[in-house]
Amino acid sequence: MSFPPRSFLIPTAVLAGLMLWELARPKRPLSAPRFFRWLNNLGLSSLNAVLLAFLSASASLTLVEAAKRLEVRRIGLLNLTAWPYPVKFVLAFVLLDLAIYAQHWTFHAVPWLWRAHKVHHTDVDLDATTGVRFHPAELFLSFFVKAAAVAVIGAYFLVVAVFELALTSASLFSHADIRLPERLDAWLRLAVVTPDMHRVHHSVASSETNSNFGFCLPWWDRLLGTYEGAPASGPILMALGLPEYRDWRAQSLPWLLLLPFR
Repeated sequence: MSFPPRSFLIPTAVLAGLMLWELARPKRPLSAPRFFRWLNNLGLSSLNAVLLAFLSASASLTLVEAAKRLEVRRIGLLNLTAWPYPVKFVLAFVLLDLAIYAQHWTFHAVPWLWRAHKVHHTDVDLDATTGVRFHPAELFLSFFVKAAAVAVIGAYFLVVAVFELALTSASLFSHADIRLPERLDAWLRLAVVTPDMHRVHHSVASSETNSNFGFCLPWWDRLLGTYEGAPASGPILMALGLPEYRDWRAQSLPWLLLLPFR
């Protein structure tokens, strides 16, 4: 997340709304104390926000500002075309989402990247706070992956700003422990990744963990053969997390920070 500070109001409001929804109408019974998990997941997210702000300040650059400079210099594929702005906007958004899908798949496939990413997967429950539970090392790598994608694509700065907000909000929504009618979920997952779709990705079964890599748009999983419609054990009974990390210590902030180095 590398958008201006005032824009944090949007994902913060989304997170607060989803947390209230989860309290009022949760989808699944809990495996661990809710507020203990919330404290550590949000603590990790706050640490990441500070570190990313420091990174952006040190480089005097955010993704949005980088996109502005690339646009002025006409660097990137879309900056070399004369297509209408709406076409470029949609295409850039879709290509950025494809880049995030590819990054996510790679973090599962490459062992040393998985060491950082599995911090996200050790959560034994799934809710909106899991959507911001990422190790700082993964967030730093993701920042540079997105910067490279913006440069290659030539995404306009407005597209980058909208995409960053959409990506964060989609991550919060897709991890939320909320009830949606089955028919509504079926319609929604034609356009966005829904909680029931993404929950499969957090199954303890490795075949299901290595599916449904999409964050915002659900199409890449279907097109590239990584889509799984539902968990084998059902959405309520399915076990979440990683089988080797099941005790309460795996939810504490110090343990999460040290996990990739263990």
